[in-house]
Amino acid sequence: MTGQSIPGEGFSIAGVERIASGDIKEACLERLARRVETSGAREVWICVPLEMGSVVRTIFYALRNHTAEVRFIPDFRDMRLLNHRMSEVAGHLAIDLSMTPMSGMARVIKRLEDIFIGAAISLLIFPVCLGIAIAIKVSSPGPILFKQYRTGANGKSFKVYKFRSMEVHEEENGKVTQARQGDPRVTKLGAFLRRTSLDELPQFYNVLQGRMSIVGPRPHALAHNEYYKDLVESYMRRHKVKPGITGWAQVNGLRGETDTLDKMERRVEFDLWYIDNWSVWLDLRIIFLTVFKGFFNKNAY
Repeated sequence: MTGQSIPGEGFSIAGVERIASGDIKEACLERLARRVETSGAREVWICVPLEMGSVVRTIFYALRNHTAEVRFIPDFRDMRLLNHRMSEVAGHLAIDLSMTPMSGMARVIKRLEDIFIGAAISLLIFPVCLGIAIAIKVSSPGPILFKQYRTGANGKSFKVYKFRSMEVHEEENGKVTQARQGDPRVTKLGAFLRRTSLDELPQFYNVLQGRMSIVGPRPHALAHNEYYKDLVESYMRRHKVKPGITGWAQVNGLRGETDTLDKMERRVEFDLWYIDNWSVWLDLRIIFLTVFKGFFNKNAY
């Protein structure tokens, strides 16, 4: 494989030495050291799966008399990484496999974004919220707000607020039944509020409280978390950031009822992509897209 290049990275592969799993033989180590010397390679990449991690030290020692740079590139292809990077913790080198982007200055910036944009939007929507509250009160008996515990950042529960869109009813044994098309529990006003996402407006109070963000993965009911966490890989990692009023999944059409496992897997995939690629500019883009295409959605019942 001499002369193979990696486009755009500035590397040309001088050669490949394949290592069988298990104990590495002395002859293999000698051949590897000899090939590094004769090829003039400036770097040696040790690319092995995690279960072969014990051979790294052996290879590293075999190359002790060579000046080539040595890199360990573990194989993580079967793992769903999140904000992976190298770091130093308490004097030890660490490979961070699943990390939140909201640490240090990023956490401060995200919170300032929520405070300033959330406060501005709250002032703008106050007359709308007042009108909706009056309409709910006069159109059906029951409270104006619907309150329900959801899972927030780091798995902590919090009480989320919405405008009530259903008739007052009781669920059996803590069961949470998602609203479906033609659901008789949904009021006429509630159907409009859900279709336009206006029922979500009270969550700006959750944002100002610091329990939610304007942008982030949508919070699911606690019962849904318990059900899906063992069915969807990395499901609970979506809780590494605060839940949001809108998110990357929602502006890509993944909102409303998640009545199949495939739908939930797609939503989680988009949520994790957002966490892995977070930036202020991405948040602003999602807010912009929400205003122009996120409010009306045929999947919201």
